[in-house]
Amino acid sequence: MNQTARIAVLILLAIITFAGLKVLAPSAVLNQAKTALPEPVNDTLQQEGPTETMAMEPEVLYGFVVDSLVVEEDLVKSNQSLSDILLEYNLTHKDVFKLAHASKEVFDVRKFRAGAKYTIISEDDSVRKGVALVYEPDALGYVVFHLKDSLYAEKIEREVEIVERKLSGSITQSLSVTMDDLGITQELTNKFVDVLGWKIDFFSLQKGDRFKVIYREKVVEGTPVGIDGISAIQFEHWGNEYFAFEFDQGEGIDYFDKEGKSIRRALLRYPLEFSRISSRYSLSRFHPVQKRYKAHLGTDFAAATGTPIRAVGEGTIIEAGFKKNNGNYVKLRHNGTYTTQYLHMSKIANGIRAGVRVRQGQTIGYVGSTGLATGPHLCYRFWKNGVQVDALRVEIPPSHPVSEEHMTAYSEKQDELKQKLETIEWVAAPADPIVSIGGRTLISVRQ
Repeated sequence: MNQTARIAVLILLAIITFAGLKVLAPSAVLNQAKTALPEPVNDTLQQEGPTETMAMEPEVLYGFVVDSLVVEEDLVKSNQSLSDILLEYNLTHKDVFKLAHASKEVFDVRKFRAGAKYTIISEDDSVRKGVALVYEPDALGYVVFHLKDSLYAEKIEREVEIVERKLSGSITQSLSVTMDDLGITQELTNKFVDVLGWKIDFFSLQKGDRFKVIYREKVVEGTPVGIDGISAIQFEHWGNEYFAFEFDQGEGIDYFDKEGKSIRRALLRYPLEFSRISSRYSLSRFHPVQKRYKAHLGTDFAAATGTPIRAVGEGTIIEAGFKKNNGNYVKLRHNGTYTTQYLHMSKIANGIRAGVRVRQGQTIGYVGSTGLATGPHLCYRFWKNGVQVDALRVEIPPSHPVSEEHMTAYSEKQDELKQKLETIEWVAAPADPIVSIGGRTLISVRQ
C-alpha cells in the first residue's frame, strides 16, 4: 500500500469512528469498499428464468398430476356410450362392464348425454392405457371414472357461490327477442312466471307494465350456472301493483303478498315452461285438420318437438297411452275436484303409466304432433268436478296463508325485501336491449 492509500484509509477510519460505527481492520475496510462498488453495467439485458434449484409446480387436473400424461378433451356424440369411448384406451368390454357395475351408485353410465364434455387422461405410451375418464354432466360437478389400478367412480361437486342479483324491466312493443340476448336465462323467466302465474295473465301484458325482481344466482368459478331462487317480485300490470315475497314457515319455500296471503296455488298455471299459446279454449273454433267449426275444450301451447311437459300438480296417472285423435296422451287426477290431460305427445316419459303417482313439475311426456295435429304443440285440458273448463280462467283456492305464529317473522322479512326493491330503479328506455316474454317485449336492465 503506498503512502496516499494509507492516508485515505486513516481518514475513512476516522469518519467511521466519529459516526459511532463498528471499527474494522484496514484490510476489512478495503474489502468492504471493493464489494460495495457497483458491477460494470452490461448493455445486453439478460433474461430471467428458473434456476436449477427452483422446483417447477406440477400440473394438476381433476386431482391428477398430468405432467407425464396425455390429456384429451371431447364432447359426447349422439348415441355414444361409455364403451365406445373406453375401448380405445386398452380396456376390454369386460372392464367396461365391471366399471359400470362398480359406479352405478355414483352415476348411471346409461345417462351419458350427447353434447356433454368428457376428458380422457392416459399414459403417454404406445398402447394409450387409460388412467381416468372425467365426465361433466353439468357445471356443478363431474364424475371421475378411475381406470388404472382399480375400476371405480367418484362424483366431485364444485364449490357453488350464491350471488344476489337485482333486475328491473318494462314492457314495450310486441317483438320476439330471446332471453339469452340479455344474458337473462329462460330458467329465471320460468321461475318468475310460476310465482305470479295465478295473479297475472302473462299472455295479456300491455305496454307500460313493469317489474322489479330480486333473485339468487348460482356461480361456479366466476360463471353463472343457474338460478337458486327468487326472493321478491314487484309487478305493475294494468295499473295494479302486485308483490310476491319468498318465505318459509316450516313447510318449504312459498310466496306471499303484502298481507301474507299465498300467491301460489296447488297447481301450476302452465304445463310447459313458459311458451306461446297458439289456440285458446273455445266453444266454436275452426279445426285446422277437420276443416269445420267445433268446440275446442283445451288450450294449445306451441313448442318445439321434444319440449318437456310437466304435471301441473301432484296426482295419480289414470290414463297413459295412444288414441287416434289424442295421439300419445296422459290424464292425471289431482284430487276429487281437479283432473288434467295432456295430448299429442311425441312420446310419454319413462315410467309414466296408469296408477303411478307423480309430483308437481315432474316430466310426464314430450311435445309432439301425434294424433289429430298439424304441427308440434301441447293440447292441455282441464276438468273441475267432472266438467271441462278453461284452464286459464278456472279459479283455484290459494295455499295456506302465513300463520299467526309466523306473521312477525314474515313482516320483518317483507320489510327487508321491500327496502331492497326500493333501491332498484325503474328502467324503461327504448334504446335499451329488449327481451320477450309471452310474445311481448321487455326492456330489461341488470343492477
